[in-house]
Amino acid sequence: MTAGKERPGRFTPYATLRVGEHRLALLKDGEQAYPAMLEAIASARSHICLETYIFRADRTGRRFARALAERARAGVEVNVIVDAWGSPLPLGFVRRLQRAGVRILHYNPVRLSWRALRTRFARFFRRNHRKILVVDNRVGFTGGLNIADDYASEEDGGQGWRDTHLRIEGPAVAELLYVFRRTWEKEGGAPLDERRYRSEGRRPDPRVRVLASDIRRGRRMIKDAFLQAIRQAKERIWITSAYFLPTRKMLKALVAAARRGVDVRVIVAGTTDVLPARYAAQSFYPRLLKAGVRVYEWVGTVLHAKTALVDRHWATVGSSNLDALSLRKNLEVNAFVEDRAFNEVLARLFEEDLEKCVEIEWRWFRYRPLLDRLLSFVLGRLQRWI
Repeated sequence: MTAGKERPGRFTPYATLRVGEHRLALLKDGEQAYPAMLEAIASARSHICLETYIFRADRTGRRFARALAERARAGVEVNVIVDAWGSPLPLGFVRRLQRAGVRILHYNPVRLSWRALRTRFARFFRRNHRKILVVDNRVGFTGGLNIADDYASEEDGGQGWRDTHLRIEGPAVAELLYVFRRTWEKEGGAPLDERRYRSEGRRPDPRVRVLASDIRRGRRMIKDAFLQAIRQAKERIWITSAYFLPTRKMLKALVAAARRGVDVRVIVAGTTDVLPARYAAQSFYPRLLKAGVRVYEWVGTVLHAKTALVDRHWATVGSSNLDALSLRKNLEVNAFVEDRAFNEVLARLFEEDLEKCVEIEWRWFRYRPLLDRLLSFVLGRLQRWI
């Protein structure tokens, strides 16, 4: 990292909408999300709170590190939570950030001792999978993007992974900050300068809600929100899930919706960074197809997005996959939006993504190699034990 102010690229969203007391910007991929995030960081005057599962010391990570360090040197309080397993950052990289004044908290460090393994084995699998950025309690971000070259555009030297993020202005930003602070304080982060965090207080707008799962409380909030929407659906359920390994209740709800005539479509990762997850997801295809669910596999760059829409008003963008790890164990956060216009924008994005997908049909199963069938059978049952 070198000194000097980071200059963000041009911030161009997929769509911008006014929803209740909020201004929302839907961001497609790192090409749109990273410039928006860096622009917000560069504008910080009081505080920056960043929480992410993966923060790599690659080109993208160094770009964000320079931006965070510049604001810390300018007197902004910069707090960063990274997952210790997802972000094994080099010690020199961390120390340079700390020397600039950035405070870093590693969530759930892996301690290689017999006592730690014996007492923390179950906790080891509970990772901080959230993606939160809050600047001055004025603007917030959440969605699926981590901080790494994987998500950056190919023009910026990245891999161009397909993902979706959300920029928020309005009362929900205070909810994102509350989620961050709760984890920061619970995990022993450095004391916060309370004068910097003064606001009008938490005043939720029911049209844009932030729900977070936690280890001790609220672990079912995101799952319950999904289940309620799916069970009440009357017209359509369109889901994009990078790692689609639904719990039994979730699978049963989707199947029941399709059988009562709801248009249920699911985009899953045909190109993935976790190959066992793809084989495990394929074990669900027969039951879904039999019920009338239309299943599509994304082809091209890696799919990492986590979005869903139900009927014409309900939609969500966040970090939670529809798998057991996200729904039962990990720390996650999702924004839930009740708005027809936002729903339609997300539907348009879904339809565009369908153009890069292959629909799975019954004849697909006839030509599957025996090894693929065996892997799907075994991995599909193993994931139920998570």
